[in-house]
Amino acid sequence: MKLHKKDTVRILAIDPGYERIGIAVLECSFNKSNKKEVLLCSDCFKTSPQLSFEERLFLIGKEITKTINKFKPTVCALEKLFFNTNQKTATMVSHVRGMIIYQAMLNKINVFEYNPSEIKIAITGYGRSTKYQIADMVKKLINIDKKILYDDEFDAIAIGLTCSASEKF
Repeated sequence: MKLHKKDTVRILAIDPGYERIGIAVLECSFNKSNKKEVLLCSDCFKTSPQLSFEERLFLIGKEITKTINKFKPTVCALEKLFFNTNQKTATMVSHVRGMIIYQAMLNKINVFEYNPSEIKIAITGYGRSTKYQIADMVKKLINIDKKILYDDEFDAIAIGLTCSASEKF
């Protein structure tokens, strides 16, 4: 993607999950001497454990579609799946990630993926940072005009900031 000196890039950043999903939209503006990121929105979308997984996946898909339609992102940034000991959770999050990638590609949005240590290094400079350290640094890197209750939302913003810092738009 070639940009000119007054161009902007909109990043749809997602911390994928199926109970809670962090969503953020950042706008990166470029001029001759620097790049500036502005947080356009962030949220932690939650689904009810009372619903079937298929219903939860559907609701997440609707929320992502609504966000894409409203903000018209240029790129989508996702956290890569980190496989832990819970295979059922990893499989379900994989389904969510697949649906998000599908929606991005359907809307001609380039997808960038980052593993957890890449995000931690980009935000704090240390690959083993805690959730608290990530949240604390995110608050210093970008203006946030509201109180954030869930770390999923901070994680989504961190993913967007990582994309902005890592890619050559």
